[in-house]
Amino acid sequence: MQTVLAIFLMALSVTVISIPWVRRLALRTGFVDSPAKRKLHSTPMPLLGGVAIFGGAVLAVIAFVPAFPNTVAGVLLSLTVVALVGLLDDRYGLPAWVKLTGQFVGFLILALFDIRVKLPLPEFLNYTITFIWLAGISNAVNFLDNMDGLSAGVSGVAAAFIMLLGLQNDQFLVAGLAAAVFGACLGFLRFNFKPAQIFMGDTGSLFLGFILALLGLQLRFPANSSFVTWMVPVFILGLPIFDTTLVIVSRLRRGVSPNTAGKDHLSHRLVQRGFSQREAVLLLYLLTGASGMIGVFVTEATVVEGYLIFGTMLLLGGAAIWQLDKPA
Repeated sequence: MQTVLAIFLMALSVTVISIPWVRRLALRTGFVDSPAKRKLHSTPMPLLGGVAIFGGAVLAVIAFVPAFPNTVAGVLLSLTVVALVGLLDDRYGLPAWVKLTGQFVGFLILALFDIRVKLPLPEFLNYTITFIWLAGISNAVNFLDNMDGLSAGVSGVAAAFIMLLGLQNDQFLVAGLAAAVFGACLGFLRFNFKPAQIFMGDTGSLFLGFILALLGLQLRFPANSSFVTWMVPVFILGLPIFDTTLVIVSRLRRGVSPNTAGKDHLSHRLVQRGFSQREAVLLLYLLTGASGMIGVFVTEATVVEGYLIFGTMLLLGGAAIWQLDKPA
């Protein structure tokens, strides 16, 4: 517990201290996000916030490596690959397939260290599910980075739930990594909550999505059946999953490519319905917390309870998508 707290505080401190430096570096080197019709900011914004998030989280973990098993090397290597691809995308605007290739390389590194889904299924299905989950959540968190403070805050709430569940089940590597993410997200929010002074860019959003997906699939609940507990990370990361599903359904209905940027995310729709940007972001924090609490409940649910909850949430999610996206 003391080690996890120390990791959290170090990640928080390193991120807060480094943000002003990386902000100046971004402005000097042209790592900026220029205003555009589909974007909410009106002045160029520095994009290297993700470097501070990555640095704060990883340095905090490295400082306490002796407390962790050797698998942490594979985790850090895979995260570095994904973050580097995000950094290149922030600079050069990479095609989607290149970013997906980077995520696949990160997945292969994890597979070499035997880090993957381990459900009672054929091995090729476990590997397939692992990659789909890692890539899906990485891109969902990337999609969610569309309003000041949103992606970092939602990621921080999700990391806090994973940290607590890791501690409850004596998974100190999972808890330590989640604490590093939680601390880095809080440190970044000091400069990213509206009005933002810096953006995380794809460096930060892809890193956060990848590590949260990784931590979610590494959670273990020996007191309950995996036939039920596989739902836990789905609920913890339910908000980015819902937002991405809403956007894909909406764009396909309108005959638009899902990869096309636009102001049709859940956050944008809340603002269109009268919420301020701050109110919309805080409401989505609250929904992330509520979804995470459902995930905590599922850790001790019976099979019947688990699937009743999962089915109910699917129905509610479908109804919400229909309501939010029905033609005017």
